[in-house]
Parts: sequence; structure tokens; C-alpha cells
Amino acid sequence: MHCHRLLALLFLNTWTVLAADWPQWRGSNEDGISTERLPARPDFTETLWQKKVGVGFSSVAIADGRVFTMGHNGAKSGGDETVWCFDGATGKEVWKHSYPAPLIDRFYEGGPGATPTVRGGKVFTYSKHGRLHCYEAATGKLVWQRDMMAEAGLDAPPEWGFACSPYFLSDDTLLIEAGPTFALDPATGRVKWKGEPFTPAYGTPTAFASGERKLVAVMKAEGLTVLDATSGKTIATTPWKTSFDTTATTPIVHDGLIFISTGYDRGCALFELNGSALKPRYEHKAMCNHMNNSVLLEGHLYGFDGTAHRGRPTEFVCLEFASGKEKWRVPASDGLGCGSLMATADGTLLILSERGEMLAAPATPTGFKATARHQVLGGRCWTVPVLADAKVYCRNARGDLVCVKVK
Repeated sequence: MHCHRLLALLFLNTWTVLAADWPQWRGSNEDGISTERLPARPDFTETLWQKKVGVGFSSVAIADGRVFTMGHNGAKSGGDETVWCFDGATGKEVWKHSYPAPLIDRFYEGGPGATPTVRGGKVFTYSKHGRLHCYEAATGKLVWQRDMMAEAGLDAPPEWGFACSPYFLSDDTLLIEAGPTFALDPATGRVKWKGEPFTPAYGTPTAFASGERKLVAVMKAEGLTVLDATSGKTIATTPWKTSFDTTATTPIVHDGLIFISTGYDRGCALFELNGSALKPRYEHKAMCNHMNNSVLLEGHLYGFDGTAHRGRPTEFVCLEFASGKEKWRVPASDGLGCGSLMATADGTLLILSERGEMLAAPATPTGFKATARHQVLGGRCWTVPVLADAKVYCRNARGDLVCVKVK
């Protein structure tokens, strides 16, 4: 009898973790949702390790127990970017590789914005000035590099530097944005196809299917563009202009519909692809994702709306995906600022506020209520947190990378 009671208590006080890699921007399933779960009231008070990785906004990629990210030494002249590889459990440096790179810090701290991508034992990184690198993930040996700014025929990087994360269509096709979309052979860096030239933007593409067609949706500076995934041919495009040509998010594709959102009070829209036309379902300003994506869960979008330095306070919002109807809004006074988020398999939102506070809250259209809040970092935090193997990895703009144990 006592054994049965003990087992019951253990069961009630145990939460199951199905450890999973997070090998790229927005995770394995490209939706910002981890396959792991969180306890009902998670504890974020224990920091396992902390490292200085340099100025920047690159998130982390995690594969085979290794953590990959990027940073800049902050020097305006003679500056270097560094690709880092750490042991996820201990924080021990496994390898690093540095190379000359401009800081590109117009109106903010600067530093790399792309997240590394791990695939097939290799890690792919994209520098602020357009250098695409391929390394052996285990050793850091440089396999190949390619100057995508030169490939695109550009004399200079875009105003905020290149920020697209390397994106795989399949094991033998790697996509990168440099104005045109490029498809490359990941084994050699050879260009397989080159899309139509556009003004470089800052977001990462996403692949989807429409009937028998394999397609790619990507935000260009000119607007939303849909490409043929096999040739790079432009299938459809619709204008979507923002202040400073700043489109920095990844389109969200669901049930044949494409959701986009950008900052500077531009707003959001939902489009249906009809042949070669993108037909709007709705468009409004209730969700202005400045640089971090919303997350779609159970038919609802959760994300940060607003651009504070344009005079509009940033608020956290829930929208119904299909209709665009606003369900609730967390006021700026709650202190989240221009934060970032991901979600978990059990429908929990994991939020990092702009000032480095970690929050957990159930994702529900009925309202917002945090079940945990704890300060894990200082400084400016615009980079999305990542949950992997019951640990959360967070960084700030000045380059403090922390690994927090979830208890």
C-alpha cells in the first residue's frame, strides 16, 4: 500500500521531457514549437552556465548535445565575427572560428542576426556581410565558404546587414537570401539556381506545398514573394512596403494560407495563393512583428505587436489566425517590451522579455496568465529563447549567453 502511494506521488510530481534537438531557426518543425514539455509551474532560477559570445542577435542551434551561435567582438574597425560551439551540458568550449567582419551597428548594437543551421554533421552560418560558411559540426573544420554579396552582384550589404538563417529545402538543397534567393549544393557551396533580383530583406524563407507544386514563401523588401522551389522562378508577389525596407520575419503557412507581419506600424495580413495571385483574406495593424515571429498554436497566433521607438508601445497579443480577430492584449505596463517567444508541445508559451525576464504561460485564446516569471538576464534581449533537453538558452545584445535549467 505504501509503495503504491509513493509511486502515485512520484508520478504526480514528475514531468516528462522528450529531449529533442533545435537544429535551426524556428526549430526542427520550423514552427517555433519544441517537442518538449514544461512542468505546470516551471522554475527558471538555476543558471547552469554562462558565456560571453560577443555582440549580436543570433539565436542558438542545438544538435547532438552541442550549442552553436554567433557574435561580434564589437570593434568598429578591425572587427571580427565568431562562430561558437559549446557543450550543451557544461558550457565548455568545443571549438570556435573567427573571421574579419564589419560591425554594422546603425541605431542598435549590431552583430550577427542569423541563426546557425545544423544538418548532416555540418553547421552552416551566414555573416552580417554575406559570408556563407560550412563547417564540420564536431570539429569546426571549415569545409567551404561563399561570398553571397558578390554572388548577388552587390557592392555593399543592406542597411542592417544580412540576417537570413541558412534554410534547407532538402538534404541536397540549401537556400539563402541575398536579394535574390539562392539555392546551393550544401556539400560544395555550388549555386544550383538563382532567383529574380529583389532588394535584400532580413527574414528567412519557408517551404510549403500547393497541390503538386513545391513552393517557397519569403519576405522581400518589396513584399511577399512565392517562388518555385525547383527553379527559383517567381510564382507570385504582392507589395508590402515598410519604413526603412525592414521586413525581418518568416511567413507562417497553414492550411494553404500565408500569414505575414512586420513592424513600424505596418501590421499583418493573411493571403491565399490562387494560381499566380496572392489574394488577401484580411489586413490590419493589430499585430506588428518587428523582428521576432509570432507562433501559431491551435488556430491562434501569439506575438509581439508594436515598435516602441516609433512612439507605439509594444504589447503582447493573441489573434485568431483565420479571421485576424483580436482575442486579448497584454499592455505594455506588464513589462514584456519588444520580447521574443517560442512554445512547447504541451501548449505553453515560453517568453523572454526585452529586459531578460523569463515567463511561462498557457497558450489560450481566453486570456494571458503567467505561471512563472524569473529574471535570467540583463541588458537588451531581442533574441528568441530555445528550450532543449530541459534547459533554456537565452542571450542578450551584448553577448551574454546563459543556460538555465528547467526545474
